[in-house]
Amino acid sequence: MSRRFVCGAALACLWLAGGGLPPMTPAPIAPGLPPAPSPDAQSPPVEWEPRGTADLQTLDKIDNHAATMAVRVGQSAQFGRLTLAVRACVVRPADQAQDAAAYLDITDPSPGAPGFHGWMLAAEPSVSMLEHPVYDVRVLGCH
Repeated sequence: MSRRFVCGAALACLWLAGGGLPPMTPAPIAPGLPPAPSPDAQSPPVEWEPRGTADLQTLDKIDNHAATMAVRVGQSAQFGRLTLAVRACVVRPADQAQDAAAYLDITDPSPGAPGFHGWMLAAEPSVSMLEHPVYDVRVLGCH
């Protein structure tokens, strides 16, 4: 089975299996209504709005220590052995469903420890997450 990723707005990818979607049959058009968009027409990209600070929630799974921190874009914070660097933080416009995303560089100096470099979504934390045996990091929002 072949797989491909179709990426639109800066943060969302749609997984398509087997070469794409099934062909669409045009629906009948009622008199006086504009024609339906073609199946190949793409919706306009969602414009995310930049913000200056990311709100992060961190958890040490060993000692159950949790913390919430605000980290400014372009700066770093420490939690345990982790260094959390915020590269960007964006929110959806007011007329869209609420969501926030932060581009994070998370490093652990321990040999062989996993890191994370990419976007984390507040509304869908499981889509892109740090896979670390000791720590958990989530984006709560941006402001």
